[in-house]
Amino acid sequence: MDKFTTLTGIAAPMPLVNIDTDMIIPKQFLKTIQRSGLGKNLFDEMRYTQDGQEIPDFVLNQPAYRKAEIIVAGDNFGCGSSREHAPWALLDFGIRCVISTSFADIFFNNCFKNGILPIVLPQDQVDILMADAKNGANARVTVDLPSQTVTTSDGQSFSFEVDPHRKHCLLNGLDDIGLTLEKAASIDAFEARNATLRPWA
Repeated sequence: MDKFTTLTGIAAPMPLVNIDTDMIIPKQFLKTIQRSGLGKNLFDEMRYTQDGQEIPDFVLNQPAYRKAEIIVAGDNFGCGSSREHAPWALLDFGIRCVISTSFADIFFNNCFKNGILPIVLPQDQVDILMADAKNGANARVTVDLPSQTVTTSDGQSFSFEVDPHRKHCLLNGLDDIGLTLEKAASIDAFEARNATLRPWA
């Protein structure tokens, strides 16, 4: 998993509330267990017509936001079914941070496990970031995980909370496997001791 420290990038405004996981990655794309390749189908039903043509009005199809790395969203982002493909698709597109007033719990947890930082801020601060994001590619938002701040393109800064353990994992690029490998020496010692004490096992 890639480390997350400081990110300065284009923020795409998505003021819709209740953006659910089926909107993020529709069910027909859930057959794969590969984490890569899903970015092209992110928000598929909002990005494309039924014959596969881009819908020009959708924010990620607009030239200013094609390389967005941050989404500023409406309330209750990631609700719906508990599909981990949703953060996979966001990450594969290039999204490393989502900012909202609230998230669905399972989606929120899955983001951290996949290197995406979900940030919860009060409505008035999200409104300011949303307005800033609407300025397009010239407006770049900075997310600083070590200092736990989000800064608008004109220098307004907001603090956010993050669980210390999850912060540690993002800063060091540790997913569940990485956390286990941190204890590799202890695991090896246990296995060697167990082989001596219980050779039949």
